[in-house]
Amino acid sequence: MKKLIMLIVTIGMVFSLSACRQATKVSHNVSQEADNFNVIRRVAVMNTLSNTVEFEVIGRISVNTSNSEKLEILVETEEGVYKKHLINMTQFNMYVIEDLAGAEVNQYKYEVNYMPESIVPFTMTENK
Repeated sequence: MKKLIMLIVTIGMVFSLSACRQATKVSHNVSQEADNFNVIRRVAVMNTLSNTVEFEVIGRISVNTSNSEKLEILVETEEGVYKKHLINMTQFNMYVIEDLAGAEVNQYKYEVNYMPESIVPFTMTENK
């Protein structure tokens, strides 16, 4: 009986872990598509004291949220033309990022990019 219970628990854990991994892959791919300006998004910055929207931008947007003191928004206004917006984040504002059009992503997408300018050439020699 204990072996049967352990088997059921193990199978349940395997299925729950695979679901988390799939969601992680899809989330990464959606973020990648947005950062490549392939997704229409809306960013709204709201004042939490007055409950008003103080800043809003809609378009092909990449958002950098790594700095808790500022929100960095990069917008593609036309092919090859970009505008950058920096918003100072305080204790009295918050932001919401919304994907408006959704992203067509493949959970199995895999890509490796080599940037030729960053590859350092080297010479192999053989010692006898």
